[in-house]
Amino acid sequence: MPGRKKSEAPAPSRATGPEPQASRPHVPGYGIPTTLEGLLPWRFVEERLGKAMNYWVCTAGEDGRPHARPVWGLWVDGALCFGGHGVRWERNLDANREVTVHLESGDEVVILEGKVDRVTDAQDALAKQAAEVSKKKYGMGGGAPFWALRPRKVFAWTTKSMFKDATRWKFE
Repeated sequence: MPGRKKSEAPAPSRATGPEPQASRPHVPGYGIPTTLEGLLPWRFVEERLGKAMNYWVCTAGEDGRPHARPVWGLWVDGALCFGGHGVRWERNLDANREVTVHLESGDEVVILEGKVDRVTDAQDALAKQAAEVSKKKYGMGGGAPFWALRPRKVFAWTTKSMFKDATRWKFE
């Protein structure tokens, strides 16, 4: 895509609190260990969220029909920020703010779950940070309004070591 630049800057950390505690996801019958040995570090998630160019946003409409689309986004201050104008997934979020977002890779999986907030004030601290990160990452400044997801849960694993490194973080 024209004007698109890959960011080499490290992903900002979740500034809203301490690093989350990692645990195992509950997946009966899949052989996921119950010990904490081999869990992925939180930086695995933040690095991938910061470098990703596309994020798959999964919403549901008022009628319950699922909807998934790739969007550009930014990992800023512990929030995934993304926007759109007049698109179906945005109308879905107006009706139901619960969302699942995942990255493109099926080999290094990162999945976020939670409820989005609408950022409408361009002077908001998150909006200012997002605009700066957008300039570096995509070569253009972003601006309000946009959606911000501070996840309640995050899941991550690698395909080559899924049964050893499957990890869940909870923010609730």
